[in-house]
Amino acid sequence: MAHHTGKEFDITVYGATGFTGRLVAEYLARTYPASSGIRWAMAGRSAEKLAEVRDEIGAPADTPLLVADAGDRSSLEALASQSKVILTTVGPYQLYGNALLAVCAESGTDYVDLCGEPAWMSQKIEQLGDVAKASGARIVFSCGFDSIPFEMGVFFLQQHAMKTLGKPCSSVAGRVLKMQGTFSGGTVASFKASMAAAMETPALIDIMRNPFALAEGFQGPKQPSSSKPREDDAVPGMWVAPFFMAPINTKNVHRSNYLQNHAYGEDFMYNEMVVAGPGEKGEVIAGKIAASGGGMTRDDAPKPGEGPSKDEREAGHYEILFIGQTKDGEVVQAGVQGDRDPGYGSTSKMIAEAAMCLIKDRADTPGGIWTPAPAMGEALVERLQANAGLTFEVRASGLDAK
Repeated sequence: MAHHTGKEFDITVYGATGFTGRLVAEYLARTYPASSGIRWAMAGRSAEKLAEVRDEIGAPADTPLLVADAGDRSSLEALASQSKVILTTVGPYQLYGNALLAVCAESGTDYVDLCGEPAWMSQKIEQLGDVAKASGARIVFSCGFDSIPFEMGVFFLQQHAMKTLGKPCSSVAGRVLKMQGTFSGGTVASFKASMAAAMETPALIDIMRNPFALAEGFQGPKQPSSSKPREDDAVPGMWVAPFFMAPINTKNVHRSNYLQNHAYGEDFMYNEMVVAGPGEKGEVIAGKIAASGGGMTRDDAPKPGEGPSKDEREAGHYEILFIGQTKDGEVVQAGVQGDRDPGYGSTSKMIAEAAMCLIKDRADTPGGIWTPAPAMGEALVERLQANAGLTFEVRASGLDAK
Protein backbone atom coordinates (compact mmCIF):
# COMPACT_ATOMS: atom_id res chain seq x y z
CA MET A 1 0.00 0.00 0.00
CA ALA A 2 1.23 3.48 -0.79
CA HIS A 3 1.59 5.68 2.29
CA HIS A 4 -1.37 8.01 1.93
CA THR A 5 -2.52 8.42 5.52
CA GLY A 6 -2.23 11.87 7.01
CA LYS A 7 -1.02 13.47 3.77
CA GLU A 8 -2.28 16.96 3.21
CA PHE A 9 -2.51 16.93 -0.61
CA ASP A 10 -3.98 14.41 -2.99
CA ILE A 11 -1.90 15.68 -5.91
CA THR A 12 1.12 17.98 -6.09
CA VAL A 13 1.97 19.31 -9.55
CA TYR A 14 5.75 19.69 -9.62
CA GLY A 15 6.84 21.99 -12.44
CA ALA A 16 3.61 24.00 -12.28
CA THR A 17 5.29 27.12 -13.69
CA GLY A 18 6.45 25.32 -16.84
CA PHE A 19 4.29 25.26 -19.96
CA THR A 20 2.84 21.78 -19.49
CA GLY A 21 2.72 21.98 -15.69
CA ARG A 22 0.69 25.17 -15.93
CA LEU A 23 -1.83 23.44 -18.21
CA VAL A 24 -2.12 20.57 -15.71
CA ALA A 25 -2.74 23.04 -12.86
CA GLU A 26 -5.31 24.89 -14.96
CA TYR A 27 -7.07 21.61 -15.74
CA LEU A 28 -7.17 20.62 -12.06
CA ALA A 29 -8.49 24.06 -11.05
CA ARG A 30 -11.29 23.76 -13.60
CA THR A 31 -12.13 20.06 -13.20
CA TYR A 32 -11.61 19.61 -9.46
CA PRO A 33 -12.66 22.81 -7.67
CA ALA A 34 -12.65 22.97 -3.87
CA SER A 35 -16.19 21.56 -3.81
CA SER A 36 -14.88 18.29 -5.32
CA GLY A 37 -13.00 17.55 -2.10
CA ILE A 38 -9.75 17.02 -4.04
CA ARG A 39 -6.85 18.85 -2.45
CA TRP A 40 -4.01 19.73 -4.77
CA ALA A 41 -0.92 21.93 -4.65
CA MET A 42 1.41 23.63 -7.11
CA ALA A 43 5.16 23.19 -6.68
CA GLY A 44 8.18 24.74 -8.37
CA ARG A 45 11.39 26.63 -7.78
CA SER A 46 10.02 30.14 -7.30
CA ALA A 47 7.22 31.12 -4.90
CA GLU A 48 6.78 34.36 -6.81
CA LYS A 49 6.37 32.65 -10.17
CA LEU A 50 4.00 30.04 -8.67
CA ALA A 51 1.76 32.83 -7.32
CA GLU A 52 1.82 34.54 -10.72
CA VAL A 53 0.80 31.34 -12.55
CA ARG A 54 -1.87 30.56 -9.93
CA ASP A 55 -3.49 33.95 -10.59
CA GLU A 56 -3.08 33.76 -14.39
CA ILE A 57 -4.84 30.38 -14.63
CA GLY A 58 -7.65 31.47 -12.31
CA ALA A 59 -6.86 28.92 -9.59
CA PRO A 60 -8.27 29.80 -6.14
CA ALA A 61 -6.16 32.31 -4.21
CA ASP A 62 -5.70 29.76 -1.42
CA THR A 63 -4.18 27.09 -3.73
CA PRO A 64 -1.15 25.83 -1.77
CA LEU A 65 2.21 26.79 -3.29
CA LEU A 66 5.23 24.66 -2.40
CA VAL A 67 8.82 25.64 -3.18
CA ALA A 68 11.08 22.77 -4.23
CA ASP A 69 14.14 22.36 -6.40
CA ALA A 70 15.27 19.28 -8.33
CA GLY A 71 18.79 19.79 -6.93
CA ASP A 72 17.72 20.06 -3.28
CA ARG A 73 16.79 16.65 -1.93
CA SER A 74 15.38 17.85 1.39
CA SER A 75 12.90 20.11 -0.46
CA LEU A 76 11.78 17.09 -2.49
CA GLU A 77 11.41 15.00 0.70
CA ALA A 78 9.16 17.72 2.10
CA LEU A 79 7.01 17.55 -1.08
CA ALA A 80 6.71 13.77 -0.84
CA SER A 81 5.81 13.87 2.86
CA GLN A 82 2.79 16.08 2.07
CA SER A 83 1.55 14.44 -1.16
CA LYS A 84 -0.28 11.23 -2.01
CA VAL A 85 0.91 11.48 -5.61
CA ILE A 86 3.49 13.74 -7.19
CA LEU A 87 2.77 14.61 -10.80
CA THR A 88 5.98 15.88 -12.37
CA THR A 89 6.38 17.63 -15.71
CA VAL A 90 10.02 18.60 -15.06
CA GLY A 91 12.07 16.90 -17.79
CA PRO A 92 14.28 15.73 -19.37
CA TYR A 93 13.94 13.32 -16.46
CA GLN A 94 17.43 11.90 -16.97
CA LEU A 95 18.74 15.40 -16.15
CA TYR A 96 16.27 16.64 -13.51
CA GLY A 97 14.29 13.64 -12.32
CA ASN A 98 16.68 11.37 -10.45
CA ALA A 99 16.37 12.74 -6.91
CA LEU A 100 12.58 13.17 -7.02
CA LEU A 101 12.02 9.63 -8.29
CA ALA A 102 14.31 8.16 -5.62
CA VAL A 103 12.54 10.15 -2.87
CA CYS A 104 9.11 8.94 -4.03
CA ALA A 105 10.23 5.31 -4.38
CA GLU A 106 11.83 5.30 -0.94
CA SER A 107 9.03 7.11 0.91
CA GLY A 108 6.07 5.21 -0.55
CA THR A 109 4.79 8.26 -2.46
CA ASP A 110 2.94 7.67 -5.73
CA TYR A 111 4.49 9.26 -8.81
CA VAL A 112 3.39 9.98 -12.41
CA ASP A 113 5.41 11.63 -15.15
CA LEU A 114 5.60 12.26 -18.91
CA CYS A 115 8.82 10.35 -19.43
CA GLY A 116 9.62 9.03 -22.88
CA GLU A 117 13.31 8.29 -22.19
CA PRO A 118 13.69 4.51 -22.43
CA ALA A 119 17.34 4.16 -21.39
CA TRP A 120 16.71 6.14 -18.20
CA MET A 121 13.50 4.21 -17.51
CA SER A 122 15.32 0.90 -17.94
CA GLN A 123 18.00 2.04 -15.49
CA LYS A 124 15.42 3.19 -12.93
CA ILE A 125 13.41 -0.05 -13.15
CA GLU A 126 16.61 -1.87 -12.22
CA GLN A 127 17.65 0.57 -9.46
CA LEU A 128 14.31 1.39 -7.87
CA GLY A 129 11.80 -1.29 -8.87
CA ASP A 130 12.29 -3.34 -5.70
CA VAL A 131 12.56 -0.21 -3.54
CA ALA A 132 9.10 0.89 -4.75
CA LYS A 133 7.67 -2.60 -4.23
CA ALA A 134 8.91 -2.52 -0.63
CA SER A 135 7.67 1.01 0.17
CA GLY A 136 4.34 0.68 -1.66
CA ALA A 137 5.08 3.60 -4.02
CA ARG A 138 3.32 3.20 -7.37
CA ILE A 139 5.61 4.76 -9.98
CA VAL A 140 4.02 5.25 -13.42
CA PHE A 141 6.13 6.64 -16.25
CA SER A 142 4.87 7.80 -19.68
CA CYS A 143 1.44 9.20 -18.70
CA GLY A 144 1.18 11.65 -21.62
CA PHE A 145 0.72 11.21 -25.38
CA ASP A 146 3.61 8.83 -25.02
CA SER A 147 2.31 6.36 -24.19
CA ILE A 148 -1.28 6.46 -22.84
CA PRO A 149 -3.30 6.50 -26.10
CA PHE A 150 -1.13 3.69 -27.49
CA GLU A 151 -0.54 1.51 -24.46
CA MET A 152 -4.16 1.93 -23.27
CA GLY A 153 -5.43 1.54 -26.85
CA VAL A 154 -3.77 -1.88 -27.11
CA PHE A 155 -5.15 -2.79 -23.67
CA PHE A 156 -8.68 -1.73 -24.72
CA LEU A 157 -8.46 -3.76 -27.95
CA GLN A 158 -7.16 -6.83 -26.09
CA GLN A 159 -9.95 -6.57 -23.49
CA HIS A 160 -12.47 -6.53 -26.34
CA ALA A 161 -10.80 -9.55 -28.01
CA MET A 162 -10.86 -11.51 -24.73
CA LYS A 163 -14.54 -10.67 -24.15
CA THR A 164 -15.76 -11.44 -27.66
CA LEU A 165 -13.33 -14.11 -28.90
CA GLY A 166 -12.10 -15.59 -25.64
CA LYS A 167 -8.45 -15.01 -26.55
CA PRO A 168 -6.05 -12.12 -27.10
CA CYS A 169 -4.73 -10.78 -30.39
CA SER A 170 -1.32 -12.28 -31.08
CA SER A 171 -0.44 -9.27 -33.21
CA VAL A 172 -1.53 -5.63 -33.16
CA ALA A 173 -0.74 -2.80 -35.55
CA GLY A 174 -1.05 0.75 -34.20
CA ARG A 175 -1.73 3.27 -36.97
CA VAL A 176 -1.74 7.04 -36.49
CA LEU A 177 -4.50 8.22 -38.83
CA LYS A 178 -4.60 11.90 -37.88
CA MET A 179 -2.43 14.15 -35.80
CA GLN A 180 -2.91 17.89 -35.68
CA GLY A 181 -0.71 19.95 -33.39
CA THR A 182 2.89 20.12 -32.38
CA PHE A 183 4.74 17.85 -29.98
CA SER A 184 6.21 19.54 -26.99
CA GLY A 185 9.49 21.34 -26.55
CA GLY A 186 10.07 19.05 -23.60
CA THR A 187 9.68 16.00 -25.86
CA VAL A 188 12.28 17.40 -28.25
CA ALA A 189 14.64 18.27 -25.37
CA SER A 190 14.25 14.74 -23.97
CA PHE A 191 14.92 13.22 -27.38
CA LYS A 192 18.08 15.31 -27.76
CA ALA A 193 19.22 14.43 -24.22
CA SER A 194 18.63 10.72 -24.93
CA MET A 195 20.61 10.96 -28.17
CA ALA A 196 23.47 12.80 -26.45
CA ALA A 197 23.59 10.15 -23.70
CA ALA A 198 23.57 7.37 -26.30
CA MET A 199 26.54 8.94 -28.10
CA GLU A 200 28.55 8.73 -24.87
CA THR A 201 27.42 5.22 -23.89
CA PRO A 202 26.99 2.92 -26.89
CA ALA A 203 25.19 0.29 -24.74
CA LEU A 204 22.29 2.73 -24.54
CA ILE A 205 21.81 2.42 -28.30
CA ASP A 206 20.98 -1.27 -27.83
CA ILE A 207 18.32 -0.29 -25.29
CA MET A 208 16.86 2.25 -27.73
CA ARG A 209 16.73 -0.41 -30.46
CA ASN A 210 15.32 -3.30 -28.41
CA PRO A 211 11.49 -3.39 -28.28
CA PHE A 212 11.76 -5.47 -25.07
CA ALA A 213 14.19 -3.12 -23.32
CA LEU A 214 11.69 -2.49 -20.49
CA ALA A 215 10.54 -6.11 -20.11
CA GLU A 216 13.13 -6.87 -17.41
CA GLY A 217 15.10 -9.49 -19.30
CA PHE A 218 12.20 -11.06 -21.21
CA GLN A 219 12.98 -11.20 -24.94
CA GLY A 220 10.08 -11.98 -27.28
CA PRO A 221 10.12 -12.82 -30.99
CA LYS A 222 11.62 -10.56 -33.63
CA GLN A 223 9.16 -7.71 -34.17
CA PRO A 224 7.93 -6.36 -37.53
CA SER A 225 10.12 -3.60 -38.95
CA SER A 226 8.64 -0.12 -38.85
CA SER A 227 11.74 1.90 -39.72
CA LYS A 228 11.07 2.46 -43.45
CA PRO A 229 8.09 3.67 -45.49
CA ARG A 230 6.12 0.82 -47.04
CA GLU A 231 2.76 -0.27 -48.38
CA ASP A 232 0.76 -1.41 -45.41
CA ASP A 233 -0.43 -4.91 -44.76
CA ALA A 234 -2.61 -3.79 -41.83
CA VAL A 235 -4.48 -1.07 -43.76
CA PRO A 236 -4.43 -2.31 -47.38
CA GLY A 237 -3.86 0.28 -50.10
CA MET A 238 -2.26 2.75 -47.70
CA TRP A 239 1.34 3.85 -47.42
CA VAL A 240 2.76 4.06 -43.92
CA ALA A 241 5.83 5.80 -42.53
CA PRO A 242 7.91 5.51 -39.36
CA PHE A 243 6.36 7.18 -36.32
CA PHE A 244 8.84 9.06 -34.13
CA MET A 245 7.20 7.89 -30.88
CA ALA A 246 7.06 4.22 -31.86
CA PRO A 247 10.35 3.35 -30.09
CA ILE A 248 9.07 4.44 -26.67
CA ASN A 249 5.44 3.35 -27.16
CA THR A 250 6.44 -0.10 -28.38
CA LYS A 251 8.67 -0.67 -25.35
CA ASN A 252 5.83 0.40 -23.03
CA VAL A 253 3.33 -1.90 -24.78
CA HIS A 254 5.68 -4.87 -24.37
CA ARG A 255 6.36 -3.93 -20.73
CA SER A 256 2.59 -3.82 -20.15
CA ASN A 257 2.23 -7.29 -21.56
CA TYR A 258 5.09 -8.48 -19.32
CA LEU A 259 3.55 -6.86 -16.21
CA GLN A 260 0.19 -8.54 -16.98
CA ASN A 261 1.88 -11.97 -16.97
CA HIS A 262 1.91 -11.94 -20.76
CA ALA A 263 -1.86 -11.61 -21.09
CA TYR A 264 -1.28 -10.82 -24.80
CA GLY A 265 0.90 -13.94 -25.20
CA GLU A 266 4.68 -14.44 -25.01
CA ASP A 267 4.90 -14.29 -28.80
CA PHE A 268 2.94 -11.02 -29.05
CA MET A 269 3.84 -8.79 -32.02
CA TYR A 270 3.31 -5.03 -32.11
CA ASN A 271 4.27 -2.30 -34.53
CA GLU A 272 3.32 1.34 -34.84
CA MET A 273 3.38 3.59 -37.93
CA VAL A 274 1.83 6.74 -39.40
CA VAL A 275 -0.68 6.37 -42.23
CA ALA A 276 0.50 8.71 -45.01
CA GLY A 277 -2.27 8.05 -47.56
CA PRO A 278 -3.15 5.87 -50.55
CA GLY A 279 -1.32 5.29 -53.82
CA GLU A 280 1.54 7.30 -55.28
CA LYS A 281 0.66 10.42 -53.32
CA GLY A 282 0.80 8.39 -50.11
CA GLU A 283 4.18 7.02 -51.11
CA VAL A 284 5.58 10.54 -51.59
CA ILE A 285 4.19 11.75 -48.23
CA ALA A 286 5.52 8.64 -46.47
CA GLY A 287 8.97 9.36 -47.91
CA LYS A 288 8.84 12.95 -46.66
CA ILE A 289 7.80 11.87 -43.14
CA ALA A 290 10.66 9.36 -43.04
CA ALA A 291 13.20 11.92 -44.31
CA SER A 292 12.24 14.44 -41.61
CA GLY A 293 12.85 11.93 -38.80
CA GLY A 294 9.23 12.48 -37.91
CA GLY A 295 10.10 16.14 -37.37
CA MET A 296 12.07 15.40 -34.19
CA THR A 297 15.32 16.91 -35.37
CA ARG A 298 13.90 20.23 -36.57
CA ASP A 299 15.29 23.38 -35.01
CA ASP A 300 11.96 25.24 -35.06
CA ALA A 301 10.32 22.90 -32.53
CA PRO A 302 9.14 24.71 -29.40
CA LYS A 303 11.74 25.30 -26.70
CA PRO A 304 11.03 23.74 -23.28
CA GLY A 305 8.67 26.16 -21.54
CA GLU A 306 7.09 27.26 -24.82
CA GLY A 307 4.19 25.77 -26.70
CA PRO A 308 1.09 26.33 -28.83
CA SER A 309 -1.52 28.98 -28.12
CA LYS A 310 -4.92 28.10 -26.63
CA ASP A 311 -6.47 28.27 -30.12
CA GLU A 312 -3.84 25.96 -31.55
CA ARG A 313 -4.34 23.49 -28.69
CA GLU A 314 -8.11 23.51 -29.17
CA ALA A 315 -7.78 23.04 -32.95
CA GLY A 316 -5.50 20.06 -32.35
CA HIS A 317 -6.63 16.43 -32.28
CA TYR A 318 -5.45 12.93 -33.09
CA GLU A 319 -6.83 9.56 -34.05
CA ILE A 320 -5.14 6.20 -33.78
CA LEU A 321 -6.42 2.91 -35.18
CA PHE A 322 -5.50 -0.46 -33.68
CA ILE A 323 -5.87 -3.57 -35.84
CA GLY A 324 -5.52 -6.82 -33.97
CA GLN A 325 -5.38 -10.37 -35.24
CA THR A 326 -5.67 -13.60 -33.26
CA LYS A 327 -3.64 -16.72 -33.99
CA ASP A 328 -6.70 -18.05 -35.86
CA GLY A 329 -6.82 -15.01 -38.12
CA GLU A 330 -9.83 -13.27 -36.56
CA VAL A 331 -9.54 -9.50 -36.84
CA VAL A 332 -10.72 -6.89 -34.32
CA GLN A 333 -10.22 -3.14 -34.50
CA ALA A 334 -10.44 -0.21 -32.13
CA GLY A 335 -9.97 3.52 -32.42
CA VAL A 336 -8.65 6.05 -29.92
CA GLN A 337 -9.26 9.76 -30.47
CA GLY A 338 -8.17 12.83 -28.55
CA ASP A 339 -9.83 16.26 -28.70
CA ARG A 340 -6.75 18.50 -28.25
CA ASP A 341 -3.25 18.72 -29.66
CA PRO A 342 -1.29 15.64 -28.56
CA GLY A 343 1.79 17.27 -27.03
CA TYR A 344 0.19 19.72 -24.61
CA GLY A 345 -3.59 20.05 -24.53
CA SER A 346 -4.33 16.33 -24.45
CA THR A 347 -1.19 15.33 -22.52
CA SER A 348 -1.95 17.71 -19.65
CA LYS A 349 -5.44 16.20 -19.22
CA MET A 350 -4.20 12.61 -19.48
CA ILE A 351 -1.51 12.89 -16.81
CA ALA A 352 -3.90 14.69 -14.45
CA GLU A 353 -6.46 11.88 -14.78
CA ALA A 354 -3.77 9.22 -14.40
CA ALA A 355 -2.77 10.80 -11.07
CA MET A 356 -6.43 10.94 -9.98
CA CYS A 357 -7.05 7.36 -11.05
CA LEU A 358 -4.09 6.03 -9.10
CA ILE A 359 -5.15 7.53 -5.78
CA LYS A 360 -8.95 7.42 -6.14
CA ASP A 361 -9.72 4.23 -8.11
CA ARG A 362 -6.65 2.05 -7.75
CA ALA A 363 -5.58 2.14 -4.11
CA ASP A 364 -5.17 -1.64 -4.37
CA THR A 365 -2.44 -1.56 -7.04
CA PRO A 366 0.73 -2.65 -5.22
CA GLY A 367 4.00 -0.72 -5.15
CA GLY A 368 6.41 -0.97 -8.06
CA ILE A 369 7.31 0.66 -11.37
CA TRP A 370 4.31 0.37 -13.67
CA THR A 371 2.95 1.26 -17.06
CA PRO A 372 -0.55 2.80 -17.13
CA ALA A 373 -2.60 -0.25 -18.27
CA PRO A 374 -1.53 -2.82 -15.65
CA ALA A 375 -1.58 -0.16 -12.91
CA MET A 376 -4.98 1.36 -13.74
CA GLY A 377 -6.72 -0.67 -16.45
CA GLU A 378 -10.38 -0.01 -17.23
CA ALA A 379 -10.68 2.61 -14.49
CA LEU A 380 -8.30 4.83 -16.48
CA VAL A 381 -10.15 4.22 -19.77
CA GLU A 382 -13.36 5.34 -18.03
CA ARG A 383 -11.75 8.46 -16.55
CA LEU A 384 -10.11 9.48 -19.81
CA GLN A 385 -13.44 9.19 -21.62
CA ALA A 386 -15.42 10.95 -18.87
CA ASN A 387 -13.05 13.85 -18.30
CA ALA A 388 -10.03 14.05 -20.62
CA GLY A 389 -11.65 14.24 -24.07
CA LEU A 390 -10.53 10.79 -25.24
CA THR A 391 -12.77 8.24 -26.91
CA PHE A 392 -12.05 4.52 -27.06
CA GLU A 393 -14.29 2.59 -29.43
CA VAL A 394 -14.51 -0.77 -31.10
CA ARG A 395 -14.60 -0.39 -34.89
CA ALA A 396 -16.16 -2.62 -37.48
CA SER A 397 -13.63 -1.69 -40.14
CA GLY A 398 -10.70 0.53 -39.76
CA LEU A 399 -11.22 3.67 -41.70
CA ASP A 400 -14.89 4.32 -40.94
CA ALA A 401 -14.11 6.93 -38.32
CA LYS A 402 -17.15 8.68 -36.97
